[in-house]
Amino acid sequence: MYHRFEENKYPSTNIKLEDFKSQINLIEKYKYKFISHDEFESSISEKNLEKKILLTIDDGFSSFYENAWPILKEKKIPFIIFINTETVGSRGYMDWSQIKKISEFDFVHIGNHSHSHEYLVDWSDDKIEEDLITSIKIFKEKLNHETKFFAYPFGEYKKSYKEIVKKLGFEYAFGQHSGVMDKTKDKFELPRFPINEKYGEEKRFKSILQTIPFPYLKITPEEKYLSPKNNPPNVSITFFENGINLKNITCYSNEENKWRKSKIEFLQTNRLKIILEGKFTTERGRINCSLREDSGEWRWLGIQFIVSDL
Repeated sequence: MYHRFEENKYPSTNIKLEDFKSQINLIEKYKYKFISHDEFESSISEKNLEKKILLTIDDGFSSFYENAWPILKEKKIPFIIFINTETVGSRGYMDWSQIKKISEFDFVHIGNHSHSHEYLVDWSDDKIEEDLITSIKIFKEKLNHETKFFAYPFGEYKKSYKEIVKKLGFEYAFGQHSGVMDKTKDKFELPRFPINEKYGEEKRFKSILQTIPFPYLKITPEEKYLSPKNNPPNVSITFFENGINLKNITCYSNEENKWRKSKIEFLQTNRLKIILEGKFTTERGRINCSLREDSGEWRWLGIQFIVSDL
């Protein structure tokens, strides 16, 4: 997942263009296939572990059009770009003519990123639904376009928000928690590896390319929106019986705004409890679990919680 390109004033959401080119070259060197939104739909349900790359860009900044688009256009690399409709044409953002121009290429898909790009997770359900309906109407009016693909602003969601996204006809929704997609993932909590200046250097990017899915049956709690009453959450992951050997799994979490190795407890051979030592105190609570396979590849599973002060 990318945002800005060569906007070096914003390191947390920017990638330097030379680094982006290097990342594209690495993917091509490893012979991983870039897939389109159509290929993604068939790939997400496949059983095989062939690695494929779905490239996504959020927000529709002008720097994408000016700097990244020429590279992707020349190489015909497919991608989904998620647009929030309210900012289109504003300073620093693409305008509708530019969005329409790129949408005419069959390897490009325009996804929905809400209308306002506000912290919708804190809004009432009625307001969330109104915002998304507005964006759907504007896409239809400006592009004569509908999409099944949605990306949550800031990667934030809650149970009722997910239900609204489903209700409005979307079939896939993407967060910003790290992980590898496969058929066991909730299609309305799809993970992505965010890439920026800090987390886009070559060593880390190579490690991302070495990750593989971490299949699971269920994660609890289902509600990822935390109030003071349910923070810290009681987190458990149920894996498949007779599946992956979990002996060497490790998890890390950022409760009390400090990353640490989490204490874990096996409730059953395939059910893992993650013991949090304090509350999540930043906007987003994160847990990352990994397991190194004999092949040298890493299974990776990210979980994200949203912290409310209410």
